[in-house]
Amino acid sequence: MKHLQEYRDPVLARRLLAELRATATTPWTIMEVCGGQTHTIVRQGIDELLPAGIRMIHGPGCPVCVTPLETIDKALAIAARPDVIFTSYGDMLRVPGTSGDLLALKARSADVRVVYTPLDAVRIARENPDRQVVFLAVGFETTAPANAMAVLHAAASGVANFSVLVSHVLVPPAITALMDDPDTQVQAFLAAGHVCAVMGWTEYEPIAARYRVPVVVTGFEPLDLLEGILMAVRQLEEGRAEVENQYARAVRRSGNSAAQEAMRRVFRVSDRTWRGIGPIPRSGLALSPEFAHYDAELRFEIGDLVTRESPDCIAGDILRGTRVPTDCVAYGRTCTPRSPLGAPMVSSEGTCSAFFNAGRALTVEHP
Repeated sequence: MKHLQEYRDPVLARRLLAELRATATTPWTIMEVCGGQTHTIVRQGIDELLPAGIRMIHGPGCPVCVTPLETIDKALAIAARPDVIFTSYGDMLRVPGTSGDLLALKARSADVRVVYTPLDAVRIARENPDRQVVFLAVGFETTAPANAMAVLHAAASGVANFSVLVSHVLVPPAITALMDDPDTQVQAFLAAGHVCAVMGWTEYEPIAARYRVPVVVTGFEPLDLLEGILMAVRQLEEGRAEVENQYARAVRRSGNSAAQEAMRRVFRVSDRTWRGIGPIPRSGLALSPEFAHYDAELRFEIGDLVTRESPDCIAGDILRGTRVPTDCVAYGRTCTPRSPLGAPMVSSEGTCSAFFNAGRALTVEHP
């Protein structure tokens, strides 16, 4: 594919690794925030090729993984209603709730449908005026504009039987929470290029200045990541703490103003609980009062929920970067992509899934 193989050139990769070895004079710990970056790093073995002392920590950058258990349980309660068509992206269907997942509910005849855009859900609502259609709106700033546009489209076209179950989270408050943790080991961040394509990087500048931590906006291909790591190491070695943009082909400092405006119209900043991490103030998005009538939580009487995580799952530690999947006694044994105990084993961006698909420390055969 044009403009893809160039970012996987092994000759250039070796040159970047040689420059990293020449630049790094002391151990450094860098966190990549995005789950897509984690999968590239693990699949390509980048973390195993880095110079001794350069350690990558895999952060809470998987939107599926950080969606709180309570939201999954609410989704299950709503989707079980006979008057509801519940829609979602496919990677949410196998995220475990307290007592099952959406795929199992679908197998028991609930009307759960996979869609490819939230506008598909609006179309389904228009085609089924006698049913309530709910879309599970999760993700970071990357998916928020499309979900905002779906709400705006439903409002403009008078589709009243459409609603969204919102669980959007924001990256900068999560980075702040990680840096406020007295036990943090992170010394630099690779910021998610697709998030910054929407939001720009101005939100990261106060973080870099306050915590004296370099932030490098980075893409997702192997050469992107190697160059991003090199840029971060250079800053650390030189005692700098700035925001730099490795992903110049896709990201501008100001981001995408049209996408930001759609988000501002539909959402307001709110407190949010992150699965495995806990509550982080002003780290999420909720529907603004103008669009509150599209809020599925307000539209349906869900009742009290009692949530319960698997006691064998250490997803919270993995999402905080304090442990890795191979530290978990369930990894590759009772927890696999076919029978996941936690969200990081389900999602295409989850750290456990990345390790499993790369065959990291698997000692048993799996069908």
